[in-house]
Amino acid sequence: MTWTIAGERVAVLAWPRAILLQLAHPLVAAGVAQHSGFRSSPLAPFARLHATVSAMRQLTFGTDEQAAAVVRRIIGVHDRVNGTLGEGAGPHAGGARYSAHDPALLLWVHATLLDSHVRILEQILRPFSPEELDGYCREAVPFAVVLGANAADVPSTWQQLQDLIAGQIDSGHVTVGADARALAPAILRPALGWLVWPLQAAGELVTAGSLPPAIRHGYGFTWSASRERRRQRVLATLRALRNVTPDALARWPEARQAPSRERRSTRERRG
Repeated sequence: MTWTIAGERVAVLAWPRAILLQLAHPLVAAGVAQHSGFRSSPLAPFARLHATVSAMRQLTFGTDEQAAAVVRRIIGVHDRVNGTLGEGAGPHAGGARYSAHDPALLLWVHATLLDSHVRILEQILRPFSPEELDGYCREAVPFAVVLGANAADVPSTWQQLQDLIAGQIDSGHVTVGADARALAPAILRPALGWLVWPLQAAGELVTAGSLPPAIRHGYGFTWSASRERRRQRVLATLRALRNVTPDALARWPEARQAPSRERRSTRERRG
């Protein structure tokens, strides 16, 4: 399931939703606001996107050595991300300390990525079965653990994942604060996004409409029946495009090779 989902180029459409959910945790938002340079220039968001896509492909489809190198780079970045929360939000008081090595924050980032990939891709590819959803969660556990999440806390089923996300939002630990609201425009409307305005507008609809209502409200995104109808039209167009797009274009090269490698490895083990 990890290969099925991460192998789709269109999976990048899930990332803005995941990032907005991540930023909805005030301690994550503080770390991004104080340490990330993705707002430093008009090209910075695209450079960051390229680096993130490259890392994802190596982590998911690369050799053990490539994946280990990516993990080392991520941990190296996390080493530098620590500080204090400026303005209190929810139960998090101003001055509260944060660290990118905090297992609870790593777990939240992990959960938002899994949930967002499924929420967006199910509407473009097809509905996933309960067994597939549980399999995706189970396969992803080692990724979270190797980056520092507590193994006992990482959800290994879809229901556990949903309980985790709902619990964090309902408890108020995840609540949109000032940092998140200040960062959101750069996620939804990057500096050069006007060059592809129709695509940017469509992406904003898909992202905002798929957020949990409490998070969408916290960001101040207005929603209505007409905006939902427009979102559904965008999704229908994306589904139609994906249905007629060959895998040679729609999937990453490594993803197209991965199943054959798996089948060959299985045959070798049976032999």
